[in-house]
Amino acid sequence: MMDIAYSVKRSSKRTKVTITIERDRKVVVHAPNHASDEAIARIVEAKRQWIYEKTRHSQKYTGRPHAPGKELVSGESALYLGRSYRIEVVEKGTESIHFEQRFLIPASRVPHKKGVMREWYIERAKDRILPRVVKQARELGVSFGQARIVDNRYRWGSCTVRDNINLNWRLIKAPIFVIDYVIAHELAHLLEPNHTPRFWNIVKTQVPTMDRARDWLREHGRLLEEEV
Repeated sequence: MMDIAYSVKRSSKRTKVTITIERDRKVVVHAPNHASDEAIARIVEAKRQWIYEKTRHSQKYTGRPHAPGKELVSGESALYLGRSYRIEVVEKGTESIHFEQRFLIPASRVPHKKGVMREWYIERAKDRILPRVVKQARELGVSFGQARIVDNRYRWGSCTVRDNINLNWRLIKAPIFVIDYVIAHELAHLLEPNHTPRFWNIVKTQVPTMDRARDWLREHGRLLEEEV
């Protein structure tokens, strides 16, 4: 039987050992400072079958290279809130990206392909996603530390030991029902730390389209990682 490779992240804020499987299939054990290596190893061994199933889930990536994306040229398209919109490179009239049911991108910004769309997406994510965190937290009756838009290749979202909610800026490319699912998923951890039946009931009650959202991420998640 194969050994399970895993990394351990310790924190004084934690009271129990939990295991997460990153989207690149890495196994991460989150443990309190007082947990011994031997105790952690026993827990990992006890969860061997669960880890085996999760690391082979279709939504977990293999070691494939980062999605290359498209060319930043007129006639190409880019995702925003689940829809593809045409890109138009314009020579004059603007120094920043404008969205008018199409992306108007200054020709002067095209050489900076990797950064130009990213900056726009991050600003839109702050404007559109963060208020939805506040709204859902109020509906669930939970309090969180901070809600932040972050750059994380292998997670759509996370709930930290300090009760901060981190959300991947790439989610702004996804439909609203997918964004709401990820938000609910992270906020639900404030009520139930582990992925128990109670946890999934909380998420599905908050977002009835949970299954549809998970299917969407499974099928289209890699598109969100394209640079354009």
